[in-house]
Amino acid sequence: MINQIPMTLQGIKKLHKELMKLKNIERPKIINSIIEARKHGDLKENSEYQAAREAQSFCEGRIKDIEIKLSNANIIDVTKIIHNNKIIFGATISLINITTNEIISYKIVGNDEGDLKNNLISVNAPISRALIGKEKNNIINVHTPRGIIRYKILNIKYI
Repeated sequence: MINQIPMTLQGIKKLHKELMKLKNIERPKIINSIIEARKHGDLKENSEYQAAREAQSFCEGRIKDIEIKLSNANIIDVTKIIHNNKIIFGATISLINITTNEIISYKIVGNDEGDLKNNLISVNAPISRALIGKEKNNIINVHTPRGIIRYKILNIKYI
């Protein structure tokens, strides 16, 4: 039995979009590349053919991976969950680093949705694990490779 994979509604939409692109744009493009490369003769020595086959393998693997994730997705809509003002999956949190006074904001998302550049952190990231279940004004300690970082929770949004 495969475990359900927690995802936000935005994460599901992003995976669906990627799947449609792979199936409807990338896959046909790769098939055309394979057909074209076959026309160049000996397949053993044909680098264009080998590259196209590798691209096909990657594309088909990713399609299968996405389909499995979508079929096992547990869509969590944070706006419809009772949260009791505690941090839960899908919450957006504003924090202040107690040492540097730097203010940061993160949304806790599924593993595949994590994107630090866009302030999306995986539910399994150390900072997420430290935040889950906490409330506004709590102080948390996050264990990082550079040591412990202390944050104060400034705000929690369920959007």
